[in-house]
Amino acid sequence: MPDKLIDVEHLTISFPHDDERVPVVNDISFHIDKGEVVGLVGESGSGKSVTSLSLMRLLPVPPASIDAGKILFYENAKETNLLELGEEGIRHYRGNKLGMIFQEPMSSLNPVFTCGDQLVEAIRLHQHISHPEAEKQVVELFRRVQLPTPEKMLQRYPHQLSGGQKQRVMIAMAICCHPQLVIADEPTTALDVTVQKAILKLLKDLQQQLHISVLFITHDLGVVAEIADRVMVMYRGKIVEQGTVQQIFKAPQHPYTKGLLACRPPLDRQLKKLPVIADFMEEKNGVIVEKNTDIEELLSQLEITSLQKEINLKTLQEKRPILLVKDLVTRFPGKTNFWGRTESWTYAVNKVNFELYPGETLGLVGESGCGKTTLGRTILQLVRPASGEVIYRGQELSKMPEEELRKLRKKVQIIFQDPYSSLNPRMTVGQAIMEPMQVHGLYGNDKQRRQKTLELLETVTLKPEFFNRYPHEFSGGQRQRIGIARALAVEPDFIICDESVSALDVSVQAQVLNLLLQLKDEFRFSCIFISHDLSVVKFMCDRIIVMNKGQIEESGPSDEIYYHPKTDYTKQLIAAIPKVGGW
Repeated sequence: MPDKLIDVEHLTISFPHDDERVPVVNDISFHIDKGEVVGLVGESGSGKSVTSLSLMRLLPVPPASIDAGKILFYENAKETNLLELGEEGIRHYRGNKLGMIFQEPMSSLNPVFTCGDQLVEAIRLHQHISHPEAEKQVVELFRRVQLPTPEKMLQRYPHQLSGGQKQRVMIAMAICCHPQLVIADEPTTALDVTVQKAILKLLKDLQQQLHISVLFITHDLGVVAEIADRVMVMYRGKIVEQGTVQQIFKAPQHPYTKGLLACRPPLDRQLKKLPVIADFMEEKNGVIVEKNTDIEELLSQLEITSLQKEINLKTLQEKRPILLVKDLVTRFPGKTNFWGRTESWTYAVNKVNFELYPGETLGLVGESGCGKTTLGRTILQLVRPASGEVIYRGQELSKMPEEELRKLRKKVQIIFQDPYSSLNPRMTVGQAIMEPMQVHGLYGNDKQRRQKTLELLETVTLKPEFFNRYPHEFSGGQRQRIGIARALAVEPDFIICDESVSALDVSVQAQVLNLLLQLKDEFRFSCIFISHDLSVVKFMCDRIIVMNKGQIEESGPSDEIYYHPKTDYTKQLIAAIPKVGGW
């Protein structure tokens, strides 16, 4: 008989909206047993993070209000309602009995303290031991989470670590006081698939070694399949389905679960477009209406054969290339001597050669730090190369004066990874999309530009009334659509998409990828699609280039790269893709 660790009963949490309170978590009940890994899955806004923060009592009250329910913690045959504890009482549980790994380690770690100091502080707060003893524990913890040179890591600041290393520091901090439950809130969302796989394995290993329970929160059912024993699916503040991993993946009951399973790019077939949640359900007056969709039938309707893909690629390659990259080198200064002269260089892009054909989507894939983004920025001359050539429609860009480059930017555009930081928070969405039209003198006057902007908003499935809203008023998926609309505003014939869907929910990601394919057909632009996720690149691209340490590992048609990889590095990238069982 399983032994309960935590029991959530009829929990309801609301936030103010206009003149009323809106429930964000609505009458949910679940339990977590000792030594169990439970996955909590759902899109952004479903209430996952609010639920996890309420377990830790980290919700700001007000504006949050816990309107009903209990959170019962079981220890030594005694139950404690965490919601009834005062600040002093909950501090005993927080960190000591309940640990948390936050979604964004860079904003969770203090940038002015070393990683070692931050863990020492947490340990000494709960264990009342000397500083040297705490440091010994931290070194052991860093070793346990497989950080390189643990002794040196003590003295390093967060900005000196990679994303995966920062996440390991956060894991070490979560387990430093031997908690009984660790809450992992989207701990792998923005990580490379290879780093993600390593972090998932580490969490699973630690969970088994330390006999702790884990609540693993994510929007990706593929990730849950790798780590969880049991899964809960959350939609609009309610748990709509729960069961073992096998039950959820083999026989999902709720249409929302079916949609989440189907909208990730499949690895065993090529589709014209991805299924989305709307293929399985719709809402009428707040009531979910299930559509009678057979997943296999839907996928077979959307499927295109490898032969069709091959013919499409041959047709594209019959034209003259739109872009030629020859022996391209981009480097950054490393060590400098006493006189400030550079003694060593870091080569981000090293002797890269390839071509892009009109209407082609070329995938650029590899881990963080492999040079993908630098290559994209060098092609656009946002970073100037050290040597080599970038020839766009017969013009050599690296030797082009700034004034001529500025005119050319009308034809070459980029959609950035983080649409929030690439949009000016002081400009409305309409102004942001109109600005490049004004710079390049397009569409005659502001009245016509406004009309064009409204058309573009509708093209990317946003409402015309969004024209006067500011970026902070939109979700991640909506902001990404605004970024796409802004790139299309100057009618480019070449766009670079730099990790433009990596931080989105899988369901929103499917919508944005479908939109990009549709717009590509409509506007007939060529595209370089940069990503660390091979499953997404395989779905989107005609050809793939695999990059590693600034150089091209291998390149070829996307099916060939996926089904017949030549190098160990590519095989490793493919092996790291989360496999969704059952589909």
